[in-house]
Amino acid sequence: MGLIEIERRRPKNAGAESALRDWVRALEATAPIAANPQRLLCHVIAQMAEKQGDAPALVSADERLTYRELAARANRFARWALDQNLGKGDVVGLMMPNRPEYLAIWLGLSSVGVVVALINTQLRGAALAHCIEVAAPKRVIAAAEYLPELRAAGHLTSGPRIWTHGGSGDGDRIDRAVETFSGEPLSAAERRAVTIADGALLIYTSGTTGLPKAANVSHRRILQWSFWFAGMMNTRADDRMYDCLPMYHSIGGIVATGALLVHGGSVLIRDKFSAHAFWSDVVDGECTLFQYIGELCRYLVNTPEAPRERAHRLRLCCGNGLRADVWEKFQTRFAVPRILEFYAATEGNISLYNVEGKIGAIGRIPPFLRSRFPLALVKFDPIAGEPARDAAGFCIHCGPDESGEALGAIPQNSSQPGAAFEGYTAPADTARKILRHVFEPGDAWFRTGDLMRMDDSGFYYFVDRIGDTFRWRGENVATSEVAAAIMAFAGIKEASVYGVHVPGTEGAAGMAAIVPTGALDLAAFRAHLDQSLPAYARPLFLRITGAIAATATFKHAKGDLQRQGFDPATTTDAIYFNDPALASFVRLDDALFQKLQNGDLRL
Repeated sequence: MGLIEIERRRPKNAGAESALRDWVRALEATAPIAANPQRLLCHVIAQMAEKQGDAPALVSADERLTYRELAARANRFARWALDQNLGKGDVVGLMMPNRPEYLAIWLGLSSVGVVVALINTQLRGAALAHCIEVAAPKRVIAAAEYLPELRAAGHLTSGPRIWTHGGSGDGDRIDRAVETFSGEPLSAAERRAVTIADGALLIYTSGTTGLPKAANVSHRRILQWSFWFAGMMNTRADDRMYDCLPMYHSIGGIVATGALLVHGGSVLIRDKFSAHAFWSDVVDGECTLFQYIGELCRYLVNTPEAPRERAHRLRLCCGNGLRADVWEKFQTRFAVPRILEFYAATEGNISLYNVEGKIGAIGRIPPFLRSRFPLALVKFDPIAGEPARDAAGFCIHCGPDESGEALGAIPQNSSQPGAAFEGYTAPADTARKILRHVFEPGDAWFRTGDLMRMDDSGFYYFVDRIGDTFRWRGENVATSEVAAAIMAFAGIKEASVYGVHVPGTEGAAGMAAIVPTGALDLAAFRAHLDQSLPAYARPLFLRITGAIAATATFKHAKGDLQRQGFDPATTTDAIYFNDPALASFVRLDDALFQKLQNGDLRL
């Protein structure tokens, strides 16, 4: 008798029975993946095209692809890749806003072995150039509106050929080129030997330090995410997902789309989140599901009451980062029947799921699945910046309600391919995320960089990020990247970047303490930051000081700066607020500080 069947036969209450069904569906949905290693997501879509035909697959305000059209469109892009002599493992960059065509592009290219790097459309300057360089693409497909950013990023040593999608120019127009290729299924001669073990995508993550890293994502991982969440959400052909999250991220680009497409449902894609249009979109689109990040839910809770905010057909919302103080308000105000909160990372090898709906928790691992989800919380030494070790040199397990770093066991063989750590394009980045000799000699564990705690009932709770980062607007921001952009402005002697809490907001807003060499042109400085950093990474607060305290190892001592935050009463230094309404840095006084404290200003 298997573990699942044993668990089924134990006495249960209604809540436990429901939770067990979610786990069993997810396990059953993903079980066939390993049995057919040649079956990729593109093949699943092709099978759905035969079954669903002209049923809508991906829909936006300006574009609609049925299952048949999505499969045909993907085949055209696959043939374009073959025509370009792109070999298995060659990389193509993709920089495009949310739209149905986005998925068709990477689905087709990856079907013939090309690895597609999903480039963050908010990146600018050096960060954009870096992301292209670490992927070393042979081609870059870019929406016409992003060509200025690509050109402004400077000379790219990898020298990719750029193909434009849309616009009024001529040159290399991929949207025109693909129309010359057939949308029929690829012949045996055209197909390549691509398996679920091969690379499919590069998805960028800021990690805990430095510039964004390109995480390797295999076809197996794409299928695992798609079918697992399809099982967890019990997706059906009559479901419609509302997806307003960036498609260059794993949640908005794979989970929110794949979980519906593998079961014949449809996805309503919006180019970006709009609190004003959200409920109209959900109601008019007859959506039954939507994918969230915690910040999105907080925005909605803080908006004025909308006439149609409870007129929806939603049966479930799925996402991560929903703060406990927002959860109940959100669910009650908008009459959301069920919330499925989870924890995962693009490159991570562990995940957690809160199928019971316990407010504030990120998940729980059922006893019968502990061997499949090898997660450990270990005590963390904040001074060393590493997990603490005992006298024998091994890590120390945390007790109940004791916070520690979450680690995921990396299997030493191929018996658990789903728990593998696929790493980054740079071997050094991969090595830094692996912790060895954790509980026994020679073992290897993935470092999540996240502090968690577990209560007596086995529920896990997110505590904080480890390392020099902060999270704002749903994005991880590396302070070193922001500091580098600041230091690139003439007249800055020193800069220290950190996150500060603003009441009523999720995560931490960026703040920079800077030491200028003379008078600082704030307007020019702000314009420089706009050109150098994505909106979520630009400092919201600026502190101009004469010196920044340092540790004995010459690292900035940020503790006092973070504790003082942006309160002008704590310092004689001038503090400025990056006012979005005025598009300028304004001196922060007591009156403005109180408005921020009271949540009177929209950030």
